[in-house]
Amino acid sequence: MRNIFTLQKDYTLLRGCRQLVLPLDMEYLIPSDDQVRLLSQFVDSMWLGGLYWTYHRMEKENQATPRQMLKLLIYAYMNHIYSTRRMEEACRRDINFMWLLEGKQVPDHTTFARFRSLHFAPCAQELMGEMAEFLYRSGEISGETIFIDGTKIEACANKYTFVWKKAVTKNLEKLLLKLAAFVESCEALYGIKVVYHDQVQLRHVKKLRKKLYAMKESENIEFVHGTGRRKSLLQKSIETLEGYLEKLKEYTKKLHICGERNSYSKTDPDATFMRMKEDAMGNGQLKAGYNLQHGVDSEYVVWVRVGPERTDTTTLIPFLENLNGQLGWLFSYKKVTADAGYESEENYSYLEGKGMESYIKPSNYEVSKSRKYRKDIGRMENMAYDSERDVYMCHEGRELTVEGVKKQRTQTGYERETTIYSCVDCTGCPCKKECIKGNHSKKPIEERKKRLYVSKKFIEYRREDQERIESEEGQELRMNRSIQAEGSFGDLKQARGFRRFMSRGKENVKAEAVLLAMAYDIEKLHHKIQSERTGSHLFPIKKSA
Repeated sequence: MRNIFTLQKDYTLLRGCRQLVLPLDMEYLIPSDDQVRLLSQFVDSMWLGGLYWTYHRMEKENQATPRQMLKLLIYAYMNHIYSTRRMEEACRRDINFMWLLEGKQVPDHTTFARFRSLHFAPCAQELMGEMAEFLYRSGEISGETIFIDGTKIEACANKYTFVWKKAVTKNLEKLLLKLAAFVESCEALYGIKVVYHDQVQLRHVKKLRKKLYAMKESENIEFVHGTGRRKSLLQKSIETLEGYLEKLKEYTKKLHICGERNSYSKTDPDATFMRMKEDAMGNGQLKAGYNLQHGVDSEYVVWVRVGPERTDTTTLIPFLENLNGQLGWLFSYKKVTADAGYESEENYSYLEGKGMESYIKPSNYEVSKSRKYRKDIGRMENMAYDSERDVYMCHEGRELTVEGVKKQRTQTGYERETTIYSCVDCTGCPCKKECIKGNHSKKPIEERKKRLYVSKKFIEYRREDQERIESEEGQELRMNRSIQAEGSFGDLKQARGFRRFMSRGKENVKAEAVLLAMAYDIEKLHHKIQSERTGSHLFPIKKSA
């Protein structure tokens, strides 16, 4: 076999008679309509003052500037590259990445990671607002109607690292009982008095600890450890007390991390365990994740929010508050379109108070069309209502009068008023089993009577909202919500294959979500320019001939 080359480190010595090929400028190798050119011009037009303020000192001359680093990061997310090592690899091999670097030194993967977490994350929302402002002033977003939707994305956390608030609370209660019994036993054993009332508090435990250590010093007791050494009774008591205090500190810290949540992950304390649509095992396994909310206008993601909520109902108000706080000076949305997961009396009341029209699909909208629903005589919607007398009439013609009014406070602090209606007399009713639901009551069906729990304010909100969504404008907005808002998540999860965050911590996760949104918006702007669709906001309803 002929020896073609020798083994050596410098491979350029073996290139033979290859000549240097022109052109040297990569400008000629990139098409004029490539989206990397649009990205570069877009980022060059941004102010980026908040990004530069995160630097205490600027980098060296041959290193990439913060503006160039932002270009590289967004372009990487546009090309489905989320790993910082793959970003470094792309800068060495991809011509478009080299063009963005403009001859500067290739950043390593740690530089990308530091830029994303230390410099981009603190000003991610500000940059997102700056992009939305540019799109609004360019006439690309309307500033009138926003389509909101949410999804759950898995966190960068291990599966079985859960901490449950309920379990910690239960263990804490057991520990406090042990501490109270231990204090009582120490008082009897050592003849000391630390509790003068029947309630043991933390200060009493600290006082006991101080006295036990004072006894150790006064009696010159030396603590021993190891096999064959017998511990004194005082040493055992002090070690037991220290173990209890250590556990108390641990449980208190876990409850503080949980806050209002019911769980968190040990590897990512900001992540909450929730059910995902991606259930490979088919057993409804909980995974640590985040609730990602998108606000879409004219096919562009104008705002994002990352939260620990397991449902979308309580995310609407914080999302709109956050959006108005950043972009309220520029424009304010008058129409909010969302799916059935956002329907609640609190959300309806908030939108009415802010002067916004709600186009929220009622949670019973689809099921109310079924025959089973319409024939259910136990439902309030299928009963006649006399507004003058405030009385419901059941299937058998018996009246349900007001029994009382109950006020409830929701988890978010909203006070809801519920009117309770009860049947005057249900005895001998032949439809009792079909009318009264629930098989877990201790009372037999013969002794029970029909009750309705009605929120009059919620019913009125739902009626007005349903009139809006069934109008021609409402149908157009609902169709666009399914195309634009759900389309953004379809592109994110299916086209881009992004189903798990790469970073840990809420701020870093939010930075990733903003990068994904900015990459999506640049690509959307590119496609609109090339297809000559700029300035279009809504897809029209196709009417049959």
